[in-house]
Amino acid sequence: MEGMSEWVTGLSILAVALASGWYDVRERRIPNFLTVFAFALAISISALGGLGSLGVSLLGAGLSLLLALPLFLLRGLGGGDVKLLVAFGAFLGPTRLFPAFIVMAFVGGALGLVAMIRQGAVRRTFVNLYLMGQTVRDRIFARGKDAQSMFWVTLDTPGAVTVPYGVAISAGALYAWFF
Repeated sequence: MEGMSEWVTGLSILAVALASGWYDVRERRIPNFLTVFAFALAISISALGGLGSLGVSLLGAGLSLLLALPLFLLRGLGGGDVKLLVAFGAFLGPTRLFPAFIVMAFVGGALGLVAMIRQGAVRRTFVNLYLMGQTVRDRIFARGKDAQSMFWVTLDTPGAVTVPYGVAISAGALYAWFF
């Protein structure tokens, strides 16, 4: 059963990665039906004795949520990305999350760099990053400024450089599972 579970899990991760990457590139969103199905599949496989145990799967999902939630709250990561991370966390468990997140960061950074260059937005992006850093600093240390009037760049800011981060998430999950 152990070998069959690994095989089914690998195929499942591959299918979810391909589908979510395709949706995110094509539509710039990851649909709920895909992320909910992926999470349910991971939980089902673990409940049937694969992926270590149900507890390991839930711990991986919980840690993924814990790591992704701050970025979502700062509007630097979309809801579909968070749900995809949670689903992959359930597949990968806590031990494979660190390598997955490292690959996600590198692939996401490379996608961002390509998008900045293609859109001619290198200078604007670095200015926005600087302003975001100042805003975070001012919010943390409450430098007497009205929080509503502070500059804040999010995914919704007109002209912000965004990337289909589902591709980076999928690359990280594939790397962590297969390598």
